[in-house]
Amino acid sequence: MRSCLVHRCTLLLVACLLAGTAARAEGLPSFQALVDAAEPNTTLSPPAGTYAGPVVVDKPLDIDGRGEVTIDAGGRGTVVLLDTDGATLRGLRLTNSGNSHNDLDAGVQVRGNFNVVKDNRIDNALFGIDMQQSENNVVRRNHITSKPVDLGVRGDAIRLWYSFHNKIEDNEAIDSRDIVVWYSRDNVIRRNKASGGRYSLHFMYSQYNLVEENDFRGNSVGIFLMYSDSVIVRRNHISHAVGAAGVGIGFKETSDVDIAENEILYCATGLHLDVSPYQPDTTNRIRGNLIAYNGIGIQFLNDWKGNIFEDNLLKGNLTQVAVLGGKTAKRNTWNGNHWDDYAGFDRDRDGIGDTPHEQYAYADRIWMDVPPARFFKGAPMLEVLDFLERLAPFTSPDLLLRDERPLMTAEFQLDEHPTGMVGDTGADDEDRPAAKSKPAKLDSLELLRRSLGRD
Repeated sequence: MRSCLVHRCTLLLVACLLAGTAARAEGLPSFQALVDAAEPNTTLSPPAGTYAGPVVVDKPLDIDGRGEVTIDAGGRGTVVLLDTDGATLRGLRLTNSGNSHNDLDAGVQVRGNFNVVKDNRIDNALFGIDMQQSENNVVRRNHITSKPVDLGVRGDAIRLWYSFHNKIEDNEAIDSRDIVVWYSRDNVIRRNKASGGRYSLHFMYSQYNLVEENDFRGNSVGIFLMYSDSVIVRRNHISHAVGAAGVGIGFKETSDVDIAENEILYCATGLHLDVSPYQPDTTNRIRGNLIAYNGIGIQFLNDWKGNIFEDNLLKGNLTQVAVLGGKTAKRNTWNGNHWDDYAGFDRDRDGIGDTPHEQYAYADRIWMDVPPARFFKGAPMLEVLDFLERLAPFTSPDLLLRDERPLMTAEFQLDEHPTGMVGDTGADDEDRPAAKSKPAKLDSLELLRRSLGRD
């Protein structure tokens, strides 16, 4: 009885707060009236202050808030709907959207082409920026936070749905749910930051996208590609994706992807591969990545083939490679990776180990085969069993992988001229900083400082 009373009081308090917010918004000057009065293809730069939303922009306008204008939707609907082509929305604070997931109540909804949404602050909005069937738009330098509710019922910071040839650059999402790219292709997602969310970046059925130089820290999952072929993922920093489902970069039934020059640090699992590559006669190319201080460096869900691992640095992972639903990862190509647990020598000093690096599954196979036993991974008893099994094995261990040319030194230097995406020259990028080279020598303190943003 008491719990029911508390629940009713809570609902009444929320209703009162929403009603009060709506009443305050209704007493504000209407931003819609300013939009209606403006001529197409002109600049609308209203006096500083707070205006009432929601707002529908159905003609090409350059709306400039100069960092001094707030639009408050009063807890109803989407703050600004861009239902036009060729509009610009900049320098605004957009706040207090509705709470409907069905209606995708957002800070901004984009339903047109060749629009620009930049330099806005979006807060207390269920969804941040939602794009549907929209092409050739630019979303740049927006700061986005969701509503203060449980993670699973927050909206997505940025959402692309059936949207092509868009640029999503230099945005920051804090305490939102996901950045999602669904049924969308030929988009560029570059130099964005996300923290405190669920999926930093989640692809579904989206091909030919470029993901580069993003910074994703402290989210449940870094980047996950599902049924999304021919994606380039390069030069991203992903760290502290922890928890039972924590993954730095994962793919499911995904083919022909390039995973290059990424930093994947302090995650529960660095790379996760599930039935990938999926398409016949294709490969996934994983090259030049730093995979360090994760619980599992690279995890396969099954005995799959077609992945090429070259020039990666695996350092300080509790388990370098694990195969959960099978026996081996040797059906993939392993060549020229650095393994910090390599036990060989380099007598000719050519930088390559004289003998192959081999990883076997001993007693630690228990936690791979029996999921509940994973709780005890790293426990002293399991480590003792593993040590004894390696010292005097009672049965022949399973060979997980063999790298014929293991690198002796751990150096991580970005290529100054990475391979570009077709059609993306970067010539029209705004305020693009020069690429930073990573230090050649790495240590645990340096990597920890970097993962915490303390460069």
